[in-house]
Order: sequence, then C-alpha cells, then structure tokens
Amino acid sequence: MTEEARFGPRLGRDGTTFRLWAPAARQVELMLDRACAMPGRPDGWHELTVPGVGAGALYRFRIDGELEVPDPASAFQPHDVHGPSEVIAHRFDWQAARWRGRPWHETVLLELHVGTVTPAGTFLAAIDKLDHLAQCGITAIELMPVADFAGARNWGYDGVLPFAPDSAYGRPEHLKALVDAAHARGLMVFLDVVYNHFGPEGNYLGRYAPAFFTQAQTPWGTAIDYRIPEARAFAIENALSWLGDYRFDGLRLDAVHAIVQPGEPRLLVELSRAVGRLAAETGRHIHLVLENDDNAAHLLDPSADPARGAYRAQWNDDYHHAWHVVLTGEAGGYYGDYVDAPQAHLARTLSSGFDYQGEPSRHRKGARRGEPSGHLAPTAFVDFLQNHDQVGNRPLGDRLTTLAPATAVEAALAVTLLSPMPPLLFMGEEWGSTQPFPFFCDFSGDLAAAVRAGRKAEFRDAYARLGGEWPDPLAEETFRSAILDWSAPARDPHAGRLDLVRRLLRVRGNEIVPRLAGIPGGQARARCEGGVVSAQWRMGDGSVLALIANLTSGKAKRPAATHQGRPIWGGAPAQELAPWSVHWAIGEA
Repeated sequence: MTEEARFGPRLGRDGTTFRLWAPAARQVELMLDRACAMPGRPDGWHELTVPGVGAGALYRFRIDGELEVPDPASAFQPHDVHGPSEVIAHRFDWQAARWRGRPWHETVLLELHVGTVTPAGTFLAAIDKLDHLAQCGITAIELMPVADFAGARNWGYDGVLPFAPDSAYGRPEHLKALVDAAHARGLMVFLDVVYNHFGPEGNYLGRYAPAFFTQAQTPWGTAIDYRIPEARAFAIENALSWLGDYRFDGLRLDAVHAIVQPGEPRLLVELSRAVGRLAAETGRHIHLVLENDDNAAHLLDPSADPARGAYRAQWNDDYHHAWHVVLTGEAGGYYGDYVDAPQAHLARTLSSGFDYQGEPSRHRKGARRGEPSGHLAPTAFVDFLQNHDQVGNRPLGDRLTTLAPATAVEAALAVTLLSPMPPLLFMGEEWGSTQPFPFFCDFSGDLAAAVRAGRKAEFRDAYARLGGEWPDPLAEETFRSAILDWSAPARDPHAGRLDLVRRLLRVRGNEIVPRLAGIPGGQARARCEGGVVSAQWRMGDGSVLALIANLTSGKAKRPAATHQGRPIWGGAPAQELAPWSVHWAIGEA
C-alpha cells in the first residue's frame, strides 16, 4: 500500500500498534493474553502500541467491558468471523516479482468461485487449474469475493471482514501463492469486492461505530455512509490492500448502484484516483471494473492508464439479457425489457455498448435507465453469456448449456469471443459444463430460516412449480452440486465445446487483440434485419472488423448483407445464411 493506513495493526521493529475507530464506545481494551486499556481520542480513535507482539499474535477488542469483537480490518480470521484476529506480516517471496500486468485490451476473463472450482476448494488447489486456463486463451481470472464470511461456504457477497481472505480457502500466503502462480503463467488476477453493504452475521461495527451506516437499506443489508471520512478511508484502504499486499491486477466493484450515500467527492471517484496513484508509483497495469445497474457511462474510461477517477469498464448486463432472450425465449423479470426484438437489442449493444441509454424500462415501471454510451470505446464493456448471478440467481442454478440448443450457444460464443469487447466466461463454460451453480450459504437459526424464506419469496412462481424439488441454499449438498467435474472436458460433448472455445480465443489472440489498442469510440455500426445481425468496428490500427450472423432458429435461411474483408471465422458467407451461422472478417487498413 502506498497511502498511510488508518485501519488494522501496524507491525514495527519492537512491537505492534493496534487501532480501532469506536466513537460510540465508552471503553476499549485490547485482548491478548491479558486485557490492555486502549486510550481514546476525541475523534473516536483508540490506539495502543504493545512491545514484543508480532506476526501470528491473536487478538480481539473488548467494548465497554462486555463485548469482544474481531478487528474490522483483520487480515486473517483463523477461527471464522466471531473468533480472534491474527496479526499478519505481508511479506512474501514473490517469484513473479517483475510482473507489471497486462494492458486492458488483452483481457479475456474467466470468473470463478474458489470453493467450487476444485473439489478441495482452496487457493492452493486452484493453482493446479491455471495451466488449463492459459492453454484455453484466458488471460485473466476473476475471483468471486473471498473476504471473510460466516460459516464454511458462501458465494462471498455476505462478507463482513473485507481485509481477511476466508480461512475456508486458506491463509493469506496461500492467496498470494495463487496470484503469484497466475502471474508466472501470464494470467492477470482480478478480485470481486463489495462496498455497498456488510453481510448479516459477524459485523459488529454498528455496536461501536454506528456512524458507519445510514438508516437506508440495500437489498442485502444496511447501507454504508461514505459521507463519513472513516467509512470512506476503510473502503479505499481495503482496495489498496488487495492491490498492494496481494498484487491483484484489478478489482470488480459489486453493485455500485446500491451505494446509497457515496459522499463528495463520490467514493467511486476518490477510490479510482487512489488506485491510479498506486499504479503510477509502481508502474503496474491496474484495472477497475464496475457492476452498475444504472448504466452510468460517465464513470467509464477504458483508455486512461493509470485511472484518474474513472473505471476501465462495466459488466454489460444488457448484452447478456438480450442474448438470453434470443437463446431461450424467457420473458420474465428484466428479460421483459428485451422480448420485443431481442436481436435488435443485441445489435445496439454491439454498436454502442449499453442498450438502455436513458430509455424507460418496463421492468422498472417506466423509470428511465442509463446514459448515452456510443461515444465510448468498445473496450468499456465486459460482455458475457453467463456469470455467477445469471446462473445462480435462478431457482435451480441451471446453466445456459441446459437451456438452449448447442448450435445456438456456439453461435453466441462465436459472437462474444471475437467481438472487440472484453469477454467473460463463467468457470466451466469453456467446456459447456452442465453442472448447476445454485445459491448457497452456511447460516443457522433464524438467519437460515430468513434466507430460505427470502429465496422462496423472490422465486415464488418457480418454487410453486417445483414443489419440494428446489435446492435448499443451506444444505451442504447444494454447495457440493456446484463443484466442477474436471473429468468432463475429456469426453464429448464437452471436449468439442472446449476445442471450439480454444479455437475462438486463438483467433481472438491472433487477429483481434493486436488491433484493439487505441480502438476509438463512436465508430461502430450495427443493424438487425429479420434476425440477421451485422456489425462493423473501426479498430485501433485503422482496419475494419465485420460480423454477419443469422441469430434465428428453424430451417429457414436468411439473406446475407454485404461482407467485405478477409474471413477469420466461419468462412465467406453465402448469399443466404443458415440458422445460427456466424461469419467474421477483417478489412485491412
């Protein structure tokens, strides 16, 4: 970290300084093998330096003589969220010490959940799968949140100690080993982080620092008040810790539209500026990506390196939703905004990023959504056909492979993996995994009952249809059903799908990526006629990338549009296009 931290213990030569912001506490004590009073200051900070205490020491804070709590900036919780915190020295023998990352335009992401990507479900076990990903043509892995959560299993979005890798996956040095091993293979590593709420179990901040929170609620918990300097510093220090101490190459900020009190300057702007300073000081490529249902184009700038208050890109839900309707015909929920002409909605995402750029949304009861985005370069939009949300937030956690014909999914992959936008795959998608990824967690008592009731209410129609055949999110077997079967890629039809993805990503690496640097915004064109989508992009080297695809089912062929250039996928299109045929070409500059 390059900026002085306020939170967490500081190791010195002769001891460790412990700090806690507890403005509502009358008394704070540091609990080691004895209780040590921590003097307080008028600004709510309590601080104590203890000689002889170093890395490996376990400690808690006792509030007002009655409640023992972990450090909210704990670097590790060996005994879960209610246990003591461990002092961690962030020294590590980095083998890929000269790694400085990769430019953003080279990004091909694969999102994974550490606990289910391998049977062992640990950071160290995930290392064994990195060669497979690199050989596929993946250039970056993105870990779903690993911050400490209550229990033995969780998606990660219920984290309560955001500086601490969860002990279910291993120790901090094991996470560093995973990052280091990825870098040795040329893979970037991104981390999903959550700054809109804390999880429902194990967060004690409200007891001794209630000013951290507002009275407002997000869909997942009480909102954080980033008008408060300490709350703001906590989030920014957390981002810098993951990027500095663990050398992550980037962060994906979850659901930033749910940050209710962003403060001024906006938290997102200040966080980006702080990360930009870290990148400039270290000479590294560091990338920040948003999930933002508001489609706020003004936050995005894929070309600024280092970041200066903006973000490289946003996950483009519009792209996914349009494709999902094309492939499955589903019309419930937010898919209802795309059912009128899904191929046309898809064409708009290809030409100008977002589909909703200020238009009223029927799903949102007529509220307008989004901002104009056509001026942005295509690299500002991360496109995907599946991710943890779009699979897991289905009652059965079923994947697209089980919902749509193979030829249709393969056409969607051919469009997604060769478009100029950075693509994202969900773990196992590269071989067409059919395993579910249902929602799971590990709570007990009233909280477990509330989770079950909440899922039933959210998916009431589906649960009524399924009866007792829905996966219990609290059951261990639900979690185990999501663990990837690594024997599948060796047999058909998975071996064929894996070969397809490898060939597509080889074409991307050879033909698309070398032309992406400096790709301009406002130069793309796309149209849809009778389900045939055609698109063109002016690339960074002046060449033109062109797509023609018949995105309709059935046996009827459709007339092809004019297609100039050297074919790079699908060959030269005939005068009539077969259903689900995809053709790519490059016209040289």
